[in-house]
Amino acid sequence: MIRSVIKTIDLLNKSVGHAFAWCIVILTLGVSYEVFVRYVLRDPTSWAFDLSYILYGALFLMSGAYTLSRGGHVRADVFSRRWRPRTQAAVELVLYFLFFFPGVLALVIAGWGYGHDAYAIKEVSVNSPVGVPIWPLKMLIPAAGVLLTLQGVAEVLRCLLCLREGVWPPRLHDVEELEDQLLHGHSTDAATGARS
Repeated sequence: MIRSVIKTIDLLNKSVGHAFAWCIVILTLGVSYEVFVRYVLRDPTSWAFDLSYILYGALFLMSGAYTLSRGGHVRADVFSRRWRPRTQAAVELVLYFLFFFPGVLALVIAGWGYGHDAYAIKEVSVNSPVGVPIWPLKMLIPAAGVLLTLQGVAEVLRCLLCLREGVWPPRLHDVEELEDQLLHGHSTDAATGARS
């Protein structure tokens, strides 16, 4: 039961993270177009700046829970990585309740007010004469907070499983760092060479 809840939350945040990853493609195309028309055609756009910070902001907000689900956030684990898994889980469990959940709850509450006010006045950017709507970006703030809260629940359940079983439950892996692929390939080659 616990594992299925963790997997469901992880899959939800994977789907959201993958959907918002397309912001990178749109952002790249938009910035490339702006560079071309600005420097080659000498006719800059009035919307490219707004597009870039809105898409980057959306990507940043909506990838937080995905990154947490993969254990990808920066950690100060100089000491804790040497601890037994049960000790790590106990400390993380306490830290989630002391720091993570209060911070994310503040994000949801303050973000809802901020996003709701922006939606109510249909807020637009003051940085360009086009008046690009920015209220959708501000509405993503509480949504990101809700997704982080759900992922926090999954992380607490991971800690409880680790406390019970003595090992960390596996995480979903859909992306692998190049250095990890190279190390895995090197160790596989070394093992194959040792057998020959």
